[in-house]
Amino acid sequence: MRYKGLKQADRVTAWTSDAHTKHTLLEVRPVVNTKTVDLIYFNAGGGHRASALALQSVLQTQGWPWRVRLVNLFEVLDPKGKFRKLTGSAPEDWYNRRLARGWTIGMAQELKLLQGLIRLSHPMLVRQLQQHWLRTEPDLVVSLVPNFNKAMYEALVSALPGVPYVTVLTDLADVPPNFWIERRQAQHFVCGTPRALEQARAMGHEESRLHATSGMIIRPAFYAPLSLERANEQRALGLDPSRPTGLVLFGGHGSKAMLGIARRLADTTQLILVCGHNQALARRLQALPGSAPRVVVGFTADIPRYMQLADFFIGKPGPGSLSEAVQQGLPVIVVDNALTMPQERYNAQWIRENELGMVLRSFRRVDAAVAEMLENLEHWRGGVRRMRNRALFEVPAILAHILNTAERVQPGSGHTPRPTQRTDV
Repeated sequence: MRYKGLKQADRVTAWTSDAHTKHTLLEVRPVVNTKTVDLIYFNAGGGHRASALALQSVLQTQGWPWRVRLVNLFEVLDPKGKFRKLTGSAPEDWYNRRLARGWTIGMAQELKLLQGLIRLSHPMLVRQLQQHWLRTEPDLVVSLVPNFNKAMYEALVSALPGVPYVTVLTDLADVPPNFWIERRQAQHFVCGTPRALEQARAMGHEESRLHATSGMIIRPAFYAPLSLERANEQRALGLDPSRPTGLVLFGGHGSKAMLGIARRLADTTQLILVCGHNQALARRLQALPGSAPRVVVGFTADIPRYMQLADFFIGKPGPGSLSEAVQQGLPVIVVDNALTMPQERYNAQWIRENELGMVLRSFRRVDAAVAEMLENLEHWRGGVRRMRNRALFEVPAILAHILNTAERVQPGSGHTPRPTQRTDV
């Protein structure tokens, strides 16, 4: 017997009203009719955590009757921080430092090495995750991370049969094999592009478990209209409202590539350069000589404002920053070469196919690319206007559908059925 929808106050009244009811309720462990949804992320690159936070925010503001928990995967796998104590930094810090320094060459080979280590550690990872699922008992697990989906799925299926597992790709496409989409897993996939959807289909996943969205998850702030006086805001920053403005952004940790871009555009193009947490980079950019107005910004959560003060975007082809720029109406200039990370290589094709901007082999000719873009700015803006990304508001309905149609494993199926009673209230 379950007491769905029973409020805490109701339970207290029932417990004190008569002895028989008190005994029954304490034995049954009544629970409210609230589903628990776990959003799994880690901090490598920042986009996974940003997507998790954005999804948590919209689930709360839309009033879905779920308890939403953010779960850092690395904290589950290393709860005592042994890796940090041994090395002096978190596992994702190494990756983020490489991004900031532009040390991305060879990452394709390192990805294979990482995936090999994950496979070798697979039995241990599954055991750790099984214990986590048994202890926390989610009703739905939503992964926003790559590489670990095989271990997480197998652990969940064995620990809590019937609890749905969903992978929300935070990249525009998969990087087979064993990156986002695993074979032979009866799970759900949320895909932000036709390319990712077709990849999941080609790997044999049932159509009923494939869910399309109109793009990547981005923060709610990128949808909110800003009532700013653009010219006044630009003047306040020391910019000239009569000149086109480029926004240069390479994620939350910046990149030394921004120095080369700033030098080549120092006398021709008005720029807003966002360095994120990279204070050393910000100081070097501020010290560069040049006659064109320039604003150097450190870490800020106000990226939508700066994007609305700009006319075009220059940066790396990351799925998050590209999607944010396009949402704010900015055509893009990016590079695609040997330094481009494997998971971002399809993004250049996506830009070309949708006429969202220009893809260069390097930033050595960024000055010529900017001049060409400004000559045809309305053309590029037309491609940007055709994009209608509502993914942030589409995913909650997908998750609700998955929760509502989830089938619990029945006794006798070869698995231990998930307990129907909670023991944590």
